[in-house]
Amino acid sequence: MQNPALGTQRLPASVVLTSLPFWASVLVVMPVFVQAPWVRHQPFSSCLFGVVLAWAGILINLKADHNRQRDLGALLLGFSGSWMAGSLFWGWLPAHPVLHLPVEAFALPLAVGGLNTRWRCACAFYLASLIGTAFTDLSMAISGVMNLWPEVVTATADQAPALLRSAASQVLTPKSLLVVILAASLITKLVSECRSRVDRIGDHSSAWAVATSVLFTTLVIDGVFFGISLLAPGLSGLI
Repeated sequence: MQNPALGTQRLPASVVLTSLPFWASVLVVMPVFVQAPWVRHQPFSSCLFGVVLAWAGILINLKADHNRQRDLGALLLGFSGSWMAGSLFWGWLPAHPVLHLPVEAFALPLAVGGLNTRWRCACAFYLASLIGTAFTDLSMAISGVMNLWPEVVTATADQAPALLRSAASQVLTPKSLLVVILAASLITKLVSECRSRVDRIGDHSSAWAVATSVLFTTLVIDGVFFGISLLAPGLSGLI
């Protein structure tokens, strides 16, 4: 499926590889394969890496000669906020799902306040990630899956697949399916609205393009995770 942040026109590979939407999607996926295993074993160093990411993003933004480079630096700064929040929660509080969203939102005031500054791409990435997390957590809470969260994250390797299958099966009830479909529809609507802003404001659309890509990628990842938990829970170590 084509990322709507990239439009309908086929772009040269060199353009795609340097585009903000491309890197925003990469940064959304990166925690699945890099942060998840890292934070299980070394949460403190994972948190420190978030500081390194923030420092690198600031330096790139301040020293860049071109707008694209400045935006990429800002994007890295926004990613560092999500990375540090994830490291804090999954490193020390994974059995307390009620704290997930508050921890993820630790930089919310800074993100809202920076939307009209040179750091707008950082704020767009962080806020879009937070919105995606909020939709996911709320859907889990309403469907009742969140009640199984503490058991899943504290289970042994042998127990986890069965618990994940049970959680995924619970989403297949009519009420839960309705919640999931509604949440997915709302995120899709947000993606469409952000994409329309990109089309309308042209050159000043970098933040909206980032938000579009983050929300779309989050929706895809949630769908993949659900499928893995239901069909192949033995692969749940990737989550």
